[in-house]
Amino acid sequence: MRRPADASSDDVSWSRRALLGGGLAASAGFLARPVAAQEAKLDTSPGQHVLRHGLKGVRIGVATDPRGPTGCTVIEFPERALVAVDLRGGAPVVSGPDVVRERGGPLDALCFSGGSLYGLGAADGVARELFHRRKSATAYDEIALVAGAVIYDFGLRKTTVLPDGSFGRAALLAAKEGVVPLGGRGAGAGASVGKWFPKLRPEFAGQGAAFREASRTQVLVLSVVNALGAIVDRKGNVVRGHLDPKTGERYPVTGAELAQTPSKPPQGNTTLTLVLTNRALSAAALRQLAKEVHTSMARAIHPFHGLSDGDVLYAASVGSVQDARVNAYQLAAMASECAWDAVLTSFRGR
Repeated sequence: MRRPADASSDDVSWSRRALLGGGLAASAGFLARPVAAQEAKLDTSPGQHVLRHGLKGVRIGVATDPRGPTGCTVIEFPERALVAVDLRGGAPVVSGPDVVRERGGPLDALCFSGGSLYGLGAADGVARELFHRRKSATAYDEIALVAGAVIYDFGLRKTTVLPDGSFGRAALLAAKEGVVPLGGRGAGAGASVGKWFPKLRPEFAGQGAAFREASRTQVLVLSVVNALGAIVDRKGNVVRGHLDPKTGERYPVTGAELAQTPSKPPQGNTTLTLVLTNRALSAAALRQLAKEVHTSMARAIHPFHGLSDGDVLYAASVGSVQDARVNAYQLAAMASECAWDAVLTSFRGR
């Protein structure tokens, strides 16, 4: 996520509070005007590359505008989920109930979107569709609880198409159980990685997902990878980003290459991740799980969590499963491996 030109390099609180304090209202006003994106026919199909999983209590849908490319991904929790979040890097941009950011709380849906700050308008479309489904109910406990997070996806595209409320509504209406679209779908449509070296080429990445289960415990991870760093496999090889256009090789971050990097890395980078489990967990346990898995993702994305990144990881529980055979440490390790798998599938089909 690009930070404002007048923001200091160490002002993390600015991006979390001051930016978002007026940002959602400003973006909603901007997006209320007619824009070309609202006239487009959005693609809500999952595409050819999907992950199929068996975790109940979640529906996932996408809306993609190929003219961007850009889009949004909606994760719906029909029975609500308990959710905590871990924010890292210099410029994360999120919206939603403060309780989720501060200590963890319930959510009806998450909306990941392209379009930088303006893309937060997509989450409003999700909330309004849920309001419509609830027959315009306004009782306190029936207010739709929706959180949003965005990526700056203008790096490799030449358009200014912006996801708005119509994207969020379309993705929610298309949401299905058991399927996660991969690659250039939804919020991953304009995502890219490997932008650090001026002489090496960044590449499109996208939306990845992975599913694992052990005993009665299930974990699903979805990640929209739009990082400054490159994607690294389990053998330590760069498999996406840092591409030499002359040789076709991809380069790791080593001493020799570091001498060629600019003093100020390119801005506008964010990786958005959801770790979802059927385990019954407290808000405190979810916060810890979010921290552990987010830290582990530095194995898959290198470098990660820098000042020009705005990384966001939500951890959510959608079940009531008790599983003594898988303790908290094993759950975190399982989810961390699943997150690495998700990153490695983010450029599927691209």
